[in-house]
Amino acid sequence: MQSFIKFAQHPFKFSAYLFWKIPSAWLSGVRVQSLSETQCVTAVPYRWLSQNPFRSTYFACLAMAGELSTGLPASMYVQSASRRISMLVTKMEASFVKKASGITLFTCAEVPLLKAAIEKAMNGPAAVEITVRSEGRDKAGTLIASFDITWSFKGKS
Repeated sequence: MQSFIKFAQHPFKFSAYLFWKIPSAWLSGVRVQSLSETQCVTAVPYRWLSQNPFRSTYFACLAMAGELSTGLPASMYVQSASRRISMLVTKMEASFVKKASGITLFTCAEVPLLKAAIEKAMNGPAAVEITVRSEGRDKAGTLIASFDITWSFKGKS
């Protein structure tokens, strides 16, 4: 698990991973700020490649950063599982509160809930669904957007 955290926080290695696996997130400037066993923080800047016509960050770019803050810790636990686990986003609800005109930091503080759901999926035959929240705030701490992402985890044979 520590090697995954080290990889995710390495600027060049994880940037190369995003470029290869999620190029739209890489182009938009989505980056990992921190990852631990308790929370994950990602960031997306307001810039030319992430803008909308209203001079703010495009909602899809905000969604990418919000989803990554929940999916990265889930991937960390799935990769360290003793059994193969599939993971899939099954639902997303969003609330947009304020215009994103600078860097937006998304924090998912529900990482332990993801771990528990993955352990449950690993030990049982049925899929396990869990909804976790990611909140995006500007540098001043003002809420910009929040995402409730529902993940489904299922053990594979």
